[in-house]
Amino acid sequence: MTRTTKARTLLNCMSCALLPLALAITGVAQAQDNGEVEVLNWWTSGSEAKALGALKDDLAEKGIGWKNMPVAGGAGTNAMAVLRSRITSGNPPTAAQVLGYDARDWAERDALATLDDVATSEQWNDVFPAAIQDFAKHDGHWIAAPFEIHSTNWVWANKSMMDELGIEQPTSWDEFIASLKKAKEAGYTGLAYGGQPWQDTTVFENVVLATGGADFYRQALIDLDPQALDSDTMVETFDNLRELLKYKDDNSPGRDWNLATAMVINGKALYQIMGDWAKGEFLNANLEPGKDFMCFRTPGTQDAVTFNSDLMIMFETDDGQQQAMQKTMAQIIGSPDFQIAFSQIKGSVPARTGLSADKLDACAQRGYEQVKAAADNDTLMGSLAHGYAAPASVKNAVFDIISSFVNSDMPSDVAAEQLAAAVQSATS
Repeated sequence: MTRTTKARTLLNCMSCALLPLALAITGVAQAQDNGEVEVLNWWTSGSEAKALGALKDDLAEKGIGWKNMPVAGGAGTNAMAVLRSRITSGNPPTAAQVLGYDARDWAERDALATLDDVATSEQWNDVFPAAIQDFAKHDGHWIAAPFEIHSTNWVWANKSMMDELGIEQPTSWDEFIASLKKAKEAGYTGLAYGGQPWQDTTVFENVVLATGGADFYRQALIDLDPQALDSDTMVETFDNLRELLKYKDDNSPGRDWNLATAMVINGKALYQIMGDWAKGEFLNANLEPGKDFMCFRTPGTQDAVTFNSDLMIMFETDDGQQQAMQKTMAQIIGSPDFQIAFSQIKGSVPARTGLSADKLDACAQRGYEQVKAAADNDTLMGSLAHGYAAPASVKNAVFDIISSFVNSDMPSDVAAEQLAAAVQSATS
């Protein structure tokens, strides 16, 4: 017997005095029949899973069930391999979390549903920055719902350790290195570091920006200019990276990013260079910015923001119920209330502009203003490590070179030469 049949039977046999209760039961049954979405994602850390739960809860309020498909691994590398397998086998999920160039890739394969109806009704063209629309739209059609904006040129610092060592917030690269040296001399690990290719490259792109500035970053990592990639400035970048690596600990290879964040949280390390999803771990530990931890742009990068934005793509389907659920999910993700609530947990800032940031923490309030200023000044630039500066083939080629440099004694001039060659090979 179905739930609906049971409810009808109950109505027939109970007195009219119990009619409201019977109607409530019937309503629950109808809500549970609205279907279920399967969502592929790589949000598996504590703060990430909690943020994803906000979407699950909002869908539940609309009677839509949730089937989570988590694939562990930062930057989504593992998740994209699983997604390709699902698509190849003809069994796509309802939706998937992706980054910029991956969204473009699936759109070019005509695999995605368009979200134009939702985008038009919610005025997405007016509220999302152009840098986000470049990836969330394809051939003039909306193909993804932006969750947030994460920026990757952040330093997270243990406040009590800074106070103990008499360290003021560094504002230049030289001051940054000097503070790391001071921590090391006092017996602390200066830099909490996760030795995985995407983390190596996240740190590397910070050093590129700090060393060469926004114009050089764009030339080298977005325009992929061979002369910039194999230049004196890039050699200097690798020199600066080599100096920075002196302050990580010997147990860093293979470490997950959130475990590196925990080193700062627990007073085992002074700094971590990481995107602002790391802040979600501090907040999840009930720590307060400015009191328990510090947040500031990587010294030398203060005038620019390197970003990624998690996008939710929906796969083409003939199932009318699935289509309706996809549109509902897109509407929720793009809504002002969800954008604020999600960023409160995730550590990000809203992708939508024009929202009040009063409910965000101090780091996010500052970050939201910095993102808007960077967008106005054309210094809101995609992160290479996180799929917004170059296609996956280039990103993976750079991963290989940077990780080889980090895990060897490769000279800086050789690294710059190999970087240029790897990018050329990946784009030819």
